[in-house]
Amino acid sequence: MIESEKQQICLIVDDDEVYLQVLCKALTRRGLIVHSAPSAELALEELERTVPDLAVIDLKLEGQSGLHLIKPLITKNPQCKILMLTGYASITTAVDAIKLGAINYLSKPADADQIITALHTEAGLVEHEPAASPMSINRLEWEHIQRTLKEHDNNISAAARSLGMHRRTLQRKLQKRPKKQ
Repeated sequence: MIESEKQQICLIVDDDEVYLQVLCKALTRRGLIVHSAPSAELALEELERTVPDLAVIDLKLEGQSGLHLIKPLITKNPQCKILMLTGYASITTAVDAIKLGAINYLSKPADADQIITALHTEAGLVEHEPAASPMSINRLEWEHIQRTLKEHDNNISAAARSLGMHRRTLQRKLQKRPKKQ
């Protein structure tokens, strides 16, 4: 159980229904009052009814990005600690989430203990072991593409010109997901 003066309210937003249910049960067992939503739209409706102390948001939701939920959460409760989760982590999106107000960022799959630790640790303060091996070439390429795409406001044609590749080649590369290493 999380030690505090009052039970903390946690909002979990994830469009993977199985993961959402498992995470809700696990965090409830750890003493949190858990509210959940499978979409950004339903999360905004939930914000009308509750003021969360903590939020765990999936970055890639159907419809709009989980990044769009950070500002409404902070508006509702400036002290809300927000954790972004994603299966497609990139340095660019992590930086965006932190700049918008998230306190930390985790790659899926993350278990309840990792989530609790990340929610109670400011970004950059968690001591991680250095990677045993450097990132793969594919992963480095993916990170570079994501950064370039962000610099061009997600305009694929402009990013492709900047990267010196055909637009269709860039589109194919974006459809593939890199391995973690």
